[in-house]
Amino acid sequence: MSNPFAEVPVLPVVIPFGIVVFAVLLAVLWARRSFSPARAAVAAAVAVYAAGIVGNTIFPIFLDKPDSGTPWTPGLALIPFADYELDDALMNMLVFVPLGILIPLMLARPTWLKVVGAAAITSLTVEALQLAAQAYFAGGHIADVNDFLSNVAGGALGYGLLLLLARVPALARLIDLFRWSPRTGAEARTRGTTATRT
Repeated sequence: MSNPFAEVPVLPVVIPFGIVVFAVLLAVLWARRSFSPARAAVAAAVAVYAAGIVGNTIFPIFLDKPDSGTPWTPGLALIPFADYELDDALMNMLVFVPLGILIPLMLARPTWLKVVGAAAITSLTVEALQLAAQAYFAGGHIADVNDFLSNVAGGALGYGLLLLLARVPALARLIDLFRWSPRTGAEARTRGTTATRT
């Protein structure tokens, strides 16, 4: 099959990337002496998620992009809610819901600011990489402020969902198995008091 623009195949890039992410996260768990199968499952989920995000938002990448002879103009959409379809907003929101669930599981003391901030940084990184892919590899994605806003909303939605599920005592005990940092005694007592009052 001909490949005139030398398109970089996705899988040979994202699979090693995911493996590296997984290995790094496992190393962190070992260094903390907090390895468990449940926490390793979180590391695996983060690695698969990261590989999927790279594969679906950065690619396609072309090494031999055609020269149009005109100066490069970045594909930017900086006006919020302009020419943005509802299905695009929902898709970009749902894509970041898992991030809003996974990040707080890995943090010692997750807060709204930390989780939403991590979602924002991740989304900004993706948009910046899309700009770079346009500039150097004829990437096919446009950096869009609406994608950023939807991503951040999705991260917040995921964290809200996790907090909601954690209010159910049986689910809270299950969720605690996957947390990288066990709750302190004070946090556990607070949660127990809240559950008793409800």
